[in-house]
Amino acid sequence: MKNIYNSLIAICIITSFVSCNDELTQEPIGLLTLDQIDTTPTITTLESSVSSSYQLLASTLNLIGEWGWDDGTVLRNDFILQDIASNDMIKKWNPDGDQAWMDEFSAFSFTADNGGFNGLWLYDYEGINRINLAISYLTNAEITQEVGIADARKNQLLGEAYFLRAFYYFDLVNNFGDVPLLTTPLKSFEEAFDVAVRVPSTEIWKQINSDLSEAKLLLPNLKYPSPSEPWRVSKGAVIALQAKVALYNEDWATVISLVNELDTLGFYSLNANYFDSFDVNKEFSENEVIFAYDHVSDQNPRKGNGLCALIGWGFIAPSADFINAFEPNDPRLLYTVDVTNQNVSKLLGNTVGDFKGNDDAPSNKIYIRYADVLLWKAEALNETEDYSGAIAIINQVRTRARTTATADGSVIPLGTLTDRPSSTDPAQIKGWLMSERRVELGFESQRFNDLKRWGTAKSVLTGLGKNFQDKNYLYPIPQGDVDKSGGTITQNLGY
Repeated sequence: MKNIYNSLIAICIITSFVSCNDELTQEPIGLLTLDQIDTTPTITTLESSVSSSYQLLASTLNLIGEWGWDDGTVLRNDFILQDIASNDMIKKWNPDGDQAWMDEFSAFSFTADNGGFNGLWLYDYEGINRINLAISYLTNAEITQEVGIADARKNQLLGEAYFLRAFYYFDLVNNFGDVPLLTTPLKSFEEAFDVAVRVPSTEIWKQINSDLSEAKLLLPNLKYPSPSEPWRVSKGAVIALQAKVALYNEDWATVISLVNELDTLGFYSLNANYFDSFDVNKEFSENEVIFAYDHVSDQNPRKGNGLCALIGWGFIAPSADFINAFEPNDPRLLYTVDVTNQNVSKLLGNTVGDFKGNDDAPSNKIYIRYADVLLWKAEALNETEDYSGAIAIINQVRTRARTTATADGSVIPLGTLTDRPSSTDPAQIKGWLMSERRVELGFESQRFNDLKRWGTAKSVLTGLGKNFQDKNYLYPIPQGDVDKSGGTITQNLGY
């Protein structure tokens, strides 16, 4: 098991948080260590190696380091790099100088030294490092036979691991483009230097597709492969991420085929009430969420949603432009953010602010839900000239919105969110789709990636007075990693 310790040392070469010394004296929560592992792995070792790989998707505070604000490591920072950057969100309700590095994303005034990039890079690569260790165990026939793990359970865990690696690399390639590709545990400094080289993004996409294909073969046709642990990756999550990969690569026919395949499982549909996907009292009992991180309070080590603490400190507020994007009386606005009470209900998990300020809240982090998937299909249908099919899906999402009971008990007036009319104008339909995605998925860290893949980020954000430049379609590689690599990791152009 010496290799586990070596891989922890080696990962310092390609990740940059506080320092290697700090990393080795305060290990990331959930990391398997020499003190926890015997020379011979056990079934518990195999289980833990996969379970710990989920943790870097959490909004739990201080999974890595201790209050490393400047390093971007206090919690997973998608809300900064995606929601604030897209101008849906601003840092605080009352602007101040606290954590000024966050404001740099709104203004696009950041440099490669901004800790936000370090945080995202570190979380994703720490997740990948754990997954590679898990995969190395689960694909070792000698180990799996020795511990006596059942084939069905081994296949399930391995399927989860392949999905998670694909998920982390999907995040990396969309934010940074070419990145180092690691598929085995690191064993030495020398090996770390060898792999600390960016590979073309085409190779990353190839690895993502390969991992998802493997995962799909291994996971059972069940909504929850482990009913007692419904948070685990399912085949539905794999198919959905395959569809999202196809969407981001503009493979429209594959998007349609995969969403249709997902529908044949019969597991997912739009909830009758828009907020059911986010309600802490309905987690894993509703029909729409496909993949989410399961935050749970009062666990040791902690597993709660620390983002709710930031909301209590005045962080996370809507921009005026985001609020104005909603049509009159759209109930989704109040379910997303209660301006009067400064509650971000969608992230808090209820509409009365019960978990505001709670650093160990139970509200889940939703990564994929069915409404999102439906709108991928609508986009693909529009691009393949099935205009009526695209409009029908947009109207399906709008219908659910206008028939949702309101958060404050008010009556939705007739004429709210009327159906989009027939059209054969793909530009008009795409405009409807863009608008619908923004209000349906607000504060779910989807908007900035949407603007980038549509190629509209520059026009939209400069139109709002932002200093977005062409180079910002990719974020900079964390400068600390470029420096540590001695130049083997190159910087993105313009930074």
